[in-house]
Amino acid sequence: MISPDQVKSMITTSLPDAEVAVQDLTGGGDHYQVAIISSAFEGLSLVKRHQLVYQSVAAAMTSEAIHALSLETHTPGEVAAAS
Repeated sequence: MISPDQVKSMITTSLPDAEVAVQDLTGGGDHYQVAIISSAFEGLSLVKRHQLVYQSVAAAMTSEAIHALSLETHTPGEVAAAS
């Protein structure tokens, strides 16, 4: 089991400018939905964005501390445009 704060910390270590919101989907500490806003995603495809995030949580995924991870990835410009 891993806490939402630990998930957030792993992501912000790799993406220091990221705004990260983590939601535990089941209450069991192993299924998460994560929304991330980072300038590191500029010019990247959705697949590349997700690969960046998965790299930051790879240890937790391979140890199965995180069983499922649903991602939303945006750049600051995409969020501003949607407002």
